Amino acid sequence: MHQAHPWFYRLSLAATTLALCVIVLGAWVRLTDAGLGCPDWPGCYGLIDVPRTAEEIAAANAAFPERPVEVGKGWREMIHRYLAGILGLLILGLAVFAWRQRRRPGQPRRLPWIILGVVTFQAILGMWTVTWQLKPVVVMAHLLGGLLTLSLLWWQTLRSRPLPAAGRLGGRPQLRLLLAAGLTVAIGQIALGGWTSTNYAALACNEFPACSVGEWWPDDADFAEGFVLWRGLGVNYEFGVLDHPARVAIHLTHRLGAVVALIVLGALAWALWRAGGAGRVVGLALAGALVLQISLGVGNVVYSLPLPMAVAHNAGAALLLLVLVTAIHLVRPLPTS
Repeated sequence: MHQAHPWFYRLSLAATTLALCVIVLGAWVRLTDAGLGCPDWPGCYGLIDVPRTAEEIAAANAAFPERPVEVGKGWREMIHRYLAGILGLLILGLAVFAWRQRRRPGQPRRLPWIILGVVTFQAILGMWTVTWQLKPVVVMAHLLGGLLTLSLLWWQTLRSRPLPAAGRLGGRPQLRLLLAAGLTVAIGQIALGGWTSTNYAALACNEFPACSVGEWWPDDADFAEGFVLWRGLGVNYEFGVLDHPARVAIHLTHRLGAVVALIVLGALAWALWRAGGAGRVVGLALAGALVLQISLGVGNVVYSLPLPMAVAHNAGAALLLLVLVTAIHLVRPLPTS
């Protein structure tokens, strides 16, 4: 049986786990308003860690008078950067490992280098997130880049071990088409969620199922203003710059996307269940992840965005993608010899 080196598989699994942790930690940093806890990059107020002594804090405040030191926010941001850096080094190690094992049958060769390229660009987006002061389109791209890194790492892990015949769902064109639609809808909805979060529109509608004060669709929702992607540089986007009607428009669009996702991903979960075998397990996992994610989204509105629930909503998006990647692996299995 052709398969990757056992240590390549183990390290890929470890990198996938670490990537998930980095994504969840990044959500926590963003939701606790610590994204600018360090106003420079890659250090923090010119240091490799956070200013701690009175002298360091005084010097940092003098250098960055517009951003006084908040030690707690600084540490949250730097811990996220440290873990992201470790993940980057692990991905580099996997790429080198793959190159050294390139003659081994079943060893992924190109994918590790693709992931390395993605995570390198992800680091650039992380820098822009800080230096461009939480520009929404950059923060949203940074979120999508993290989820892409996670998905590719999980795909690499799965492709390092061929499936037994009992786990395959090949030769099902309708299921493949539904999977493509489900993945497209999931990515679109996650992007909308990122846009909602980075524009501080999560509570623009504070009721459910209505938007606010019994209104299902406020007349003043400003969709044109809500979806302007580029507003130039030099603007501090912390806590948002949009007026309320624009934020309402973003929130309503995210709600509509959730309805579309429920229909398409629900149909995909049913199709996987009907396929039997391993498809039944993945279909159940997809249905469970979908119900959980929608419940968390509703709970965030009803309970006014409690931090644990908001962070869990981000983790739920990652979980949905992992299940979808697993389903694609079942439909497109590697040969066993």
